[in-house]
Amino acid sequence: MTAHDVLKKYFGYDSFRDGQENLINDILAGKDVLGIMPTGAGKSMCFQVPAMMMSGMTLVVSPLISLMKDQVNALNQAGVPAAFINSSLSESQMTRALKNARDGVYKLIYVAPERLVTHEFETFVSLVDISMLVVDEAHCISQWGQDFRPSYTAIPNFVASLRTRPVLSAFTATATPNVREDIAARLALKAPTVLVSGFDRPNLYFEAYKPPDKLIALDSFLADKKTASGIVYCSTRKAVDEVHTELIELGYNASRYHAGLSDKERHDNQDDFLHDRVNIMVATNAFGMGIDKSNVSFVVHYNMPKDIEAYYQEAGRAGRDGEPATCLLLYGGRDYATQLWLIDNGENKVQLDYETELMLKERSLERLGKMAMYCETKDCLRAYILRYFGEKPSQACGNCANCNTIYEELDITIEAKKIISCVARMRGRYGANMIIDVLRGKANQRVRNFGLDRISTFGILDAPATRLSDIINYLIQDEYLHKTADKFPLVRLGARASEALADDAKLAMKAAQNNIIATKRPAKSIRPVDGELFDALKSLRMEIASKNKVPAFVVFPDSALVDMCMKMPSSIDEFLGVSGVGQVKAERFGKAFLDEIKKYNENKVDNTQSNMQFEPKEYDSDDVKASEEAVTVSAVADIINVRLMQSGLDKLTGKRINDWLVKQGFMEIVQIDGKNFKTATEKGKALGVRSLERHYRGEKTIMNFYDKEAQGYIAKHAREI
Repeated sequence: MTAHDVLKKYFGYDSFRDGQENLINDILAGKDVLGIMPTGAGKSMCFQVPAMMMSGMTLVVSPLISLMKDQVNALNQAGVPAAFINSSLSESQMTRALKNARDGVYKLIYVAPERLVTHEFETFVSLVDISMLVVDEAHCISQWGQDFRPSYTAIPNFVASLRTRPVLSAFTATATPNVREDIAARLALKAPTVLVSGFDRPNLYFEAYKPPDKLIALDSFLADKKTASGIVYCSTRKAVDEVHTELIELGYNASRYHAGLSDKERHDNQDDFLHDRVNIMVATNAFGMGIDKSNVSFVVHYNMPKDIEAYYQEAGRAGRDGEPATCLLLYGGRDYATQLWLIDNGENKVQLDYETELMLKERSLERLGKMAMYCETKDCLRAYILRYFGEKPSQACGNCANCNTIYEELDITIEAKKIISCVARMRGRYGANMIIDVLRGKANQRVRNFGLDRISTFGILDAPATRLSDIINYLIQDEYLHKTADKFPLVRLGARASEALADDAKLAMKAAQNNIIATKRPAKSIRPVDGELFDALKSLRMEIASKNKVPAFVVFPDSALVDMCMKMPSSIDEFLGVSGVGQVKAERFGKAFLDEIKKYNENKVDNTQSNMQFEPKEYDSDDVKASEEAVTVSAVADIINVRLMQSGLDKLTGKRINDWLVKQGFMEIVQIDGKNFKTATEKGKALGVRSLERHYRGEKTIMNFYDKEAQGYIAKHAREI
């Protein structure tokens, strides 16, 4: 059986995503691998597929019980023999699981890192053939990472104790270049294949906003999402309880999750969210790792997270189905202080020596500073994140709040020079607030105690403190100033300070016009399917999931239901052609879904002609409901295809649309780095075709979006296309 056969039989997909097949082939060739792949990119498939093809057992080291349970549930439903071994099992369950494993019942065993060093497990592994050891969430082994776990440091010794060294594979979603190198070194990977598949998640819309009142802002954001599934992250248990209470009073169907709740309440609340009995989960970062719920359409951070790694991992739990999703960060002045307290008072799993603890805190403070800069930047938010992880994106993605905000350029040359001069005279010994007080001539007790009311830059600027704070943040981001990574950060001269002080220097800072932040968020996905059938299939899925005591998405993700609606299978063979339907699931659930589709079709047939299809309606472009938002060409095709299929006509493809636009002079072909791209001409721009340059996986590309007018024009000429 080939890797493609395994992929189709057990997971129901016809092809691998970018990078997956390369890693799988190298694992099967006996090579170590390190995969850095964003949430939703299919990391698990990279080790689950080869595990089914290798002669022995695969051990998967995983940090959380909830992560193990969800992955093992999903594998078992797909027909993959897998189990987990952790503290949630009773002694008899543990004994039975280990016996089954010794008897070769399972191909994958999920295990917590703490379990590796127990005598019972050491005895177990001495009796079985281990073909591969997988280290999931591999950043946990690195002291450079955001979630260092001392228990992970036992993995190398465990590998060394095995009779035969297995293939080692390590995977994580968030790792800077430093962390990647550290993972490979600490796990002693042998000449590993390293795949960094790119951190970009194009379907995620990013927004960072400092509202006057967070609760009002949250209520406004959620107002049109009463039934949408989403997560609201808070920094503390107290904040979770307060936000949860407020949302319940406002009429939202919300639950909560944090470490202060009982095990039963946490389990029940998580179960309610996974099974769609509640649609909003308010939680600390204790919730979510390994949660594969595919239909999360938004993630809100009610407080600023501790670092970019944590933020991107948590935000990445939205849009796993590939649909448009929103990641909103609400931040305020107290968030930084809260994170400082958490860094100082964080609980370690084991006692660390003083030097190690100090080093970890210093690195945490440095990452917190980068997170604070993300909140304040006026540049593209996606580009900021991608640069943090070592990529080189274009400056504008067109799909974040900053790219969609109309800014004006403010000349700050004089103010910037005075601020930098003040920092120089204060010798980099003070923080931003003290600098602002000196600049504004505030002779408070602290200023007088340090004699700062006597320096030449005292009182040289008559400007609001908020404006000076914005300028200082801008100067820090562009390296004219430098903020230290300390508990109480100091502001010093940056690498480019002398540039700003030059006689001919001109500095400009972005500011939102009239202080209005962009509120234009991505349009909801337009599914080219009948809503009645989709809802019927969802209800059937929920019924099956309840009987099997698993989350609905474990039966089939929403994307599979959409494909069923599009393909309308009438036999098991046709059902196997649905994306996400494997052999085992087809055998288990196929008849029920085929019966539901058949019933839907029969209900649509006229009573007097029960065995005939409806006569197709004449195609009318006026019936095509264009999106109010600018959308991609594939979305334009989906919108029009709904009406074309109802009219018995062939579907359009995005390529055919763009080729036709080129013939009509609305687009032209340009070459970038030796590759051809279609981009809007002046005539096309007037029609409503918008072309944006961007970097994708290190290469410059063109991405086109089509406004409502362009969508309507294409619909009008659909027959011609």
